[in-house]
Amino acid sequence: MDEQALKIDPLPKVWDPDARIGQMLEGKRGLIVGVANADSIAYGCAAKLRAFGAELAVTYLNEKSKRFVEPLAEQIEASLFLPLDVEEPGAMEKVFKRIGETWGELDFVIHSIAFAPREDLHGRVVDCSKDGFAQAMRVSCYSFIEMARYAEPLMKNGGSLLTMSYYGADKVVNHYNVMGPVKSALQATARYLAAELGEKNIRVYAVSPGPLKTRAASGIADFDELVDAAVKRSPAHRLVDIAEVGRVVAFLVGGGASGMTGDTIYVDGGLHNVA
Repeated sequence: MDEQALKIDPLPKVWDPDARIGQMLEGKRGLIVGVANADSIAYGCAAKLRAFGAELAVTYLNEKSKRFVEPLAEQIEASLFLPLDVEEPGAMEKVFKRIGETWGELDFVIHSIAFAPREDLHGRVVDCSKDGFAQAMRVSCYSFIEMARYAEPLMKNGGSLLTMSYYGADKVVNHYNVMGPVKSALQATARYLAAELGEKNIRVYAVSPGPLKTRAASGIADFDELVDAAVKRSPAHRLVDIAEVGRVVAFLVGGGASGMTGDTIYVDGGLHNVA
């Protein structure tokens, strides 16, 4: 039984599709970056990937966040639990060095981090400070490039790199502000990485969930308004949950998506198709 799924799914299920899939990721090892609490998209991905048999390395931002993330890492039986602040020089290199020393290879990376200074996130793009824009790009986009660089030599038999985007990268979404251009750059980065790493059988995807009530999303001004609009406009008139995102990520990491790379995969209940 998929116990992790039952813990994070908000609605009870008579039949859990994950239980039928079974251990399709047995033997795969991956790094999850971005778990902050039980509502994090990264945690939804981690719980599903572990439930399907993957072995995981999980990072935490700093000592303050460690007490929230450590119980979750223990729950999903993470083999490695490591600190990672992508703005700290040398921190990412240490994480991948530890993975190399412990596992010797890596099958996937889930990049689920983003940041912009509050004053820049809440202001117009035209008023965004140079330093604020640079920091948003550094944390939210360039860190994915760095992870790909460190992961490449460890993906000896191929692998997959996934990052989290949002519909505000494609269209103007009220209050998303500077994160729109930043996520657009992230999606373009995924395409270019896919082109460069394809010959090594390393696949790259941007996953674009609909609005989710995560800690990171709470920093967006009038986020409740954005959520209400998504529920009203989406075909099913509901939000997706982190478990649904996790299932799609498991598909992309597994062999079922071997013929796909460079794509932005929408997990938003069809919201992006509605004008």
